[in-house]
Amino acid sequence: MKLGVYNAILHDRSLPEALEAIAKVGLTGIEINTGGFLPAVHVPTFDEILSSDVARDEYLGLFEGTGVSIAGLNCNGNPLHPNPLIGHAHAEDIRRSIRLAERLGQDRVVTMSGLPGGEPGATTPNWIVNAWNSTALDVLDYQMGVAADFWKETDKLAADHGVKVALELHPQNVVFNPAGIRELVERTGATHVGVELDASHLFWQQMDPVAVIRDLGPLVFHAAAKDVRVNPSAAIYGVLDNRFRKLDPSEPRTNLGGDEWANEWPKDAAWDFVALGKGHDTAYWTEFLRALQEVDPEMWVNIEHEDVSLGRIEGLEVASAVLREANATLEVSVR
Repeated sequence: MKLGVYNAILHDRSLPEALEAIAKVGLTGIEINTGGFLPAVHVPTFDEILSSDVARDEYLGLFEGTGVSIAGLNCNGNPLHPNPLIGHAHAEDIRRSIRLAERLGQDRVVTMSGLPGGEPGATTPNWIVNAWNSTALDVLDYQMGVAADFWKETDKLAADHGVKVALELHPQNVVFNPAGIRELVERTGATHVGVELDASHLFWQQMDPVAVIRDLGPLVFHAAAKDVRVNPSAAIYGVLDNRFRKLDPSEPRTNLGGDEWANEWPKDAAWDFVALGKGHDTAYWTEFLRALQEVDPEMWVNIEHEDVSLGRIEGLEVASAVLREANATLEVSVR
């Protein structure tokens, strides 16, 4: 398998410095953020690349001799947000990222399916966690219809540019499990929309990423290696633990578009994002890679580091060691 890093954790440094850091931990790819929730820090000449071959070639030249190549683009966001300051901006980021991918010789763009409001005229997204009543099913049908309209159009754009769009199975989106992606594909007839298999969000939903990969098969286009540890407090609060705290404007916080901001995580959270190996051992990650290899031996599997107990480089070192060992074990077993 091809192993890399999603670059958000390296936004504190220049692209050449990020490439050097990735090479030092033994990985060969960088998945580059190109909009959505986060800015395109490592693509400062985005507009120029779209229109100028000189700008494109200068950008691609930054990768020459580094041992690290582009491993897809990422613009995770909410393209269906009913607030146009967020929804329209994130939708346009996806379209721009598809065009940029073609310009850079890439064929994968990672994002999320999005989440609209629960009815026409709504101003905030509405995630139905458990549709036990009839009204909730009506909301879900409306939301999937909104999603289908957007993704049918976007699938055509992606096909026209030779790009496949990989949707992260992320809660608080219309598509967050296999049933959701299958319904979206059925409604749209999509040929260039599938899944980015990020194990972490499946773990905390109590799903088995290996089983999900084998269930979805060719609908898996891309993958992220991020671990989760379920903590003892899950016995009290459950995995839908909602004890987040809204951060004050005077505190450091991450903007998610418009006037939406990331909240502070619960102190004794039911679960945490952790570096590979701290939630599931190397043997598990070997089987994760094995399932992905059965789908596509050339698929990129990119580490996403969100373990707040470890520094930026320290976390990449820990995760890289586990992922590379898992890959080496896999290679030996298939010889």
